[in-house]
Amino acid sequence: MLDQSDDLNLSGDSTPPLKEESNNRTFIIAAGILAGIVFLTIAFMAVYALVILPRQKAATVAQEATIQAQNAQVAQAMTQTAEVAVWSPTALPSPLATATNTPKPTLSPTPVVALATAASTATSTLDPMALLATQTAIANKTATAMVTATALAKTGFADEFGLPGLIVLAVVLVMVILLARRLRAKPAN
Repeated sequence: MLDQSDDLNLSGDSTPPLKEESNNRTFIIAAGILAGIVFLTIAFMAVYALVILPRQKAATVAQEATIQAQNAQVAQAMTQTAEVAVWSPTALPSPLATATNTPKPTLSPTPVVALATAASTATSTLDPMALLATQTAIANKTATAMVTATALAKTGFADEFGLPGLIVLAVVLVMVILLARRLRAKPAN
């Protein structure tokens, strides 16, 4: 009788572990797939952070330096143009004459014609330095308005967390949903 009870226990013990092992095997496979996806995501994010992102930042810095150099050249050219516009040749000093009796000139009113320029309408002084400063300010204002570069706003969810990470996360979540539905629909015989 002892042999029969032992046989019954052995046959009864061997059947349930097979069912548990098949359920555990499915879980282990699903967990392995999800772990592989997570590790691949981490690897791709590391490559992005260590290779691609520094290249993009270096390109942005180089582009900004180029724009600043161009702005400096434009400002210098406009300053030189303004300086040339207000420059007036002066006569070389003549040698001093000896004392002679020369008649004193009589002052007569003569009409003065003023040229209308952007600088002369902007200031009413006759000081050449003030006129130069005004022309330079006007030139810089127009140069800045023409060469100003704008960047897109960096707002939103995808900019903060990264679009590749969001796509991988969405795929993983869809796989979890499908796997959970499949495991729930499978009979537990």
